[in-house]
Amino acid sequence: MKKPFLLIIVTLLIFSCKNEKSTSSSDSDIESSLIRGEYILIDNAGVLKGKDFIYGVIIDDMAYELAKKVKPLQREEYDMVPVVIKGIIKPNTEDGWPQVVEIKEIVGVSEPTEELPTKIKSSDSLQESSETGHEGHNH
Repeated sequence: MKKPFLLIIVTLLIFSCKNEKSTSSSDSDIESSLIRGEYILIDNAGVLKGKDFIYGVIIDDMAYELAKKVKPLQREEYDMVPVVIKGIIKPNTEDGWPQVVEIKEIVGVSEPTEELPTKIKSSDSLQESSETGHEGHNH
């Protein structure tokens, strides 16, 4: 179960920008920021990925509540679903992402785009598909 999760994280790191998102809150006045991204929770590890950021998610009741709302919209187990939340972005004090987000409010959840997620096949499944592909056209 850990290999698929690591594969997802490596894939996200490769395809994400390295820019860090800045918040408009000052150090003395911490306020929630409106954040749009794609969310997934797997084995008590949450990730929120946006256009120019990836945050780990602090796992609490709000993270589990968001996971419940996202689950029916996932086409596959590892689909990330678009969400809008209000949260507080903090530096991560543990191993993992440089920054984490604490979800304060779930603003909205929407269906994934029509575009199917990229699938990575193992060499075994590639061999099977190439063998079956020579037998004829599949409709």
